[in-house]
Amino acid sequence: MADTPLKNTDYNSPHFPTWCPGCGNFGIWTGLKNAFAELGWKPSDVLVVYGIGCSGNMSSFVKAYGFHGLHGRALPVAIGAKLANKDLHVVVIGGDGDGYGEGGNHFLHALRGNVDITYIVHDNQVYGLTKGQMAPTTEVGEVTSSTPEGVIDQPIDPVALAIAAGGSFVAQAFSGDTPQLTQLIIEAIKHPGFSHLNVLQPCVTFNHHNTFAWFYRRVYKLESVNHDFSNKAEAFARALEWGEKIPTGILYREIRPTWEAKEKELAGLPLVQRPLDTINISQTLQSLT
Repeated sequence: MADTPLKNTDYNSPHFPTWCPGCGNFGIWTGLKNAFAELGWKPSDVLVVYGIGCSGNMSSFVKAYGFHGLHGRALPVAIGAKLANKDLHVVVIGGDGDGYGEGGNHFLHALRGNVDITYIVHDNQVYGLTKGQMAPTTEVGEVTSSTPEGVIDQPIDPVALAIAAGGSFVAQAFSGDTPQLTQLIIEAIKHPGFSHLNVLQPCVTFNHHNTFAWFYRRVYKLESVNHDFSNKAEAFARALEWGEKIPTGILYREIRPTWEAKEKELAGLPLVQRPLDTINISQTLQSLT
């Protein structure tokens, strides 16, 4: 923790973002830095693991420890880092294609496992970095560079999927509302367990349907309707809302033991701080012969 108050700009790298002007990623970048500053984390206190895509380019724009993983493989890297050093703050940044497409299997089982990391997904409903192909979240009928006659696949609902798969913290934000986004990132990070935050993030270059104006007419805050995020059935019903009204805020939250807390071998010192000369694997080797 920092001895003096930190500012958003303390997490600026020497490189200014190269995203398209007006990209929704700018709001997430700002919200993430705001959250780190409010939490009092120094840049050296946190590891951010990035997937591949426009979201992953943020690895060059945030001053913190960072790891740029393979496409769809950010979560296993982040989980490995957290299990090796349970005292480390670990945040994962990915996109809807990266996380729900290539990384969909990792996503499902990370929700079940409940390792104490935070997963922030930039959901722009296309593969933006590779020129606007159809993504797992693209709506039916949308014309993209890979579906010139329109999408015929049913899109997934990330937050409904996360609740159904056993997520202990599931929330949704809109990158056009930075104050709410900042607070949701803070809440997600503070949650003891795997926290999933889906951020609706317009792609101004390749998605001309789900624009900022389109979202501004539809998003509403769950606290405005006294949503009970401890009620899974109510949370799932809200998660299914799309089209004329789209919820933002905490959809579902429950407190249950983390994977680290249940694994007795992780009790005590973090693995990275333990001396190697005390490890004896001879019994394990003998059992394999």
